[in-house]
Order: sequence, then structure tokens, then C-alpha cells
Amino acid sequence: MKRHRWLILAGVLVIVGTVVAWRSDPLPTDDSTLIGTILGNGDHADFERAYAPKAWHFPEDHGPHPRYKAEWWYLTGNLFAVDTGRHFGYEFTLFRFALATHAKERPSPWGTTQVHMGHLALTDSNRGAFQHFQRFSRVALDLAGAVADPFRVWLGDWSLVGTGGAPEQPSMHLEARHEGVAVELSLVATKPVVLQGDHGLSRKSPEPGNASHYYSLPRLATTGWVVAGGERFQVSGLSWFDREWSTSSLAENQEGWDWFALQLGDGWDLMVYRMREKTAPSSFTSGGTLIDPEGKVTTLADDAVVVESSESWRSPTTGIPYPSQWHLRIPARNLDVTITPWLADQELNRTMVRYWEGAVRIHGNHGLHPVQGNGYVELAGYGRKK
Repeated sequence: MKRHRWLILAGVLVIVGTVVAWRSDPLPTDDSTLIGTILGNGDHADFERAYAPKAWHFPEDHGPHPRYKAEWWYLTGNLFAVDTGRHFGYEFTLFRFALATHAKERPSPWGTTQVHMGHLALTDSNRGAFQHFQRFSRVALDLAGAVADPFRVWLGDWSLVGTGGAPEQPSMHLEARHEGVAVELSLVATKPVVLQGDHGLSRKSPEPGNASHYYSLPRLATTGWVVAGGERFQVSGLSWFDREWSTSSLAENQEGWDWFALQLGDGWDLMVYRMREKTAPSSFTSGGTLIDPEGKVTTLADDAVVVESSESWRSPTTGIPYPSQWHLRIPARNLDVTITPWLADQELNRTMVRYWEGAVRIHGNHGLHPVQGNGYVELAGYGRKK
């Protein structure tokens, strides 16, 4: 979904490469209200909206779509030190937000209608440590930007760059570092692009246009280096890549979502999302995709997936309670697994929108065989800020 893939889409003041949100009235303090402000309906008359499935073109669609108000390039992954097996989880996201559809003539080279925001997070399970960072820049003077061919998206020295492969099954290189944390990774897609929802149209609510264009690369073989706790580790593992763009996607009665991206040890991958309503646990737009080892996709309707949370965790920083363990079943596919965070505290609480996004491990049964795996869970729109 990327999902939490938000910024204040109206009232943004750009000052020397830094974004400062402003409004004539105070911003809401409730995270679910803030998410609704960012992703809900508004005056978007000048922007395109996702009303129907589109014709897909690669590599063009790996690049930016400035006629839409928001989009993101989103990576999560579980990595293990080559020599010791030490576990790391990472999240790397670059967001693009449009302030207007057309550039105004201005003499300054700093002028722009586009802003980038980045999130970087690293989970070091052995140390019980979770670190996360946020940065902003205007898309001007090469401070930030995105291009499709050759593929590159960047924000300062954070970058994701294409390194080859087929247009629908690319390879990429990721580099990001901040305050003693660093990731430098090579990512090779082992399955082709998966179009989420209805041929890539992911509806978030019944209102026309409350949808996004959404595709994934669900299984990228990942190798490289992680710096954590003053040490450098050679790592390997799997990553998941999401691309999504839209202008409006949440309805008035929606407060957030739960998103699961799971990579099973038997080669299957699963994406499930649940749009949470303010008065009900889910809505008709919940669903997902199940991807077999060869890349064949099965679309899952809301009633095909059962997700129940069995434990909770309350953030000592924000006081926000989150579910922290889940039992997920797809009866028709004989899939029955338990999902547990590698660390309870994987809350991004120093970002514009506070949310929980963390590495998880999986165990259970798939068909007649036991199965294990890893993945990521995102929980957006929970609770009230302190």
C-alpha cells in the first residue's frame, strides 16, 4: 500500500531544500486524522487520479508520474550476516509529492513543484536496536529527483539506481547512510512485476478515484553490506519492492491500514492489506495477492484471507498501542501461519506521520508441509499522539 507514504499534501513551504508544513489551522494530533488529511479527498482538480486500470509500460513506469500528487519507491527486507547469521531488517522509502501540476516561471534555480521525502530504518535484532531517520529536499539543483531510463531515484546521497535486467524484472543498487547507520545493497528481481489489485488498480475505498496504480517486485535476492552499532556486516537475504502513485486514496470513514508483505521459505510470496474503518475492523477493499514460486499471481478477495491479532504492544514513546502478533489463514490454499515481530519496538516516531513498520518472522503450515519465512508489516493510523 504504501502505503504510509505520506506528507502534508497541501500547504507546504519549501525553504533551502527543507520542507516545512504550514497551515492556517493547527495540524491534527491524531495520527489517523493526519493520514486522512494527507491521503483523503480534497481539491485535486489539477491532478490526475486513478479511476481505471492503466496500460503499463516498463521501464517508463519505474520512473516518476508528476501529474499525480504522491508516489513512492519502497523497499523492505530481511538480511542475515554471512558469517554469523545475525539478523537485520531494513526499510528504505523515497516519496515524491507534488505542490502543483505546472511550474511557474521564476528566476531562481531553486524553484520547483516537486518535493522528495525519505525514510530509512534499520532493525538490529541481536542488539535489540531500531533506528530510523527522515529527510526532505526540493527536486531542484540535483538535490533530489527521479528518472525512468536509465532508472534512478535519489535524495541527497540516498539513491536507488537500476543496474540492468529485463524492464519487468530489473536489478538495482541501493545506497543510504545516516548517523552511523548504512546500507549498501545489490538487488536482483527473481520474479517479474506483480500488478496489484485490478490489473494494477488498487482501490482503497468505494469513491471513484480513491485508488492508486500499484505494482510490486515481491522477491529480490539481496547481497551487500550493513553498518550498525559501529560494525560493518556482509549480508544476504530477500527484499520486497513496492511502487505506488495516486492523488487521493482514503475515504472519510477510513483511518488507516494493516499491510503484510511475506516471503515464505517454500518460494511463495504473499501481500495482504486491510483498510481499517473508524467503526469496523476492515472494509471491502481489503485483499491481496498470492504469488507462486514461478511468479503466477492469484488475486485474493477480502473474504479469502483471515487475519487475527493475538497480542499487542504499547509504544513507550508515543503511548500508541499496536497489534504485535497475527494469525493469518487462507483456507482455500491451506495456508496457516503465525507472524511475529523480530522486535516489538519498530515504531517510526520521529517522522511526520508516526507508524509501525517492522521486520517479522513467519512459521506455520502451507499445504501438507511446515513453512517458515520472513517479511514486513506496516501499521498506519493507530492511536493518538502524546
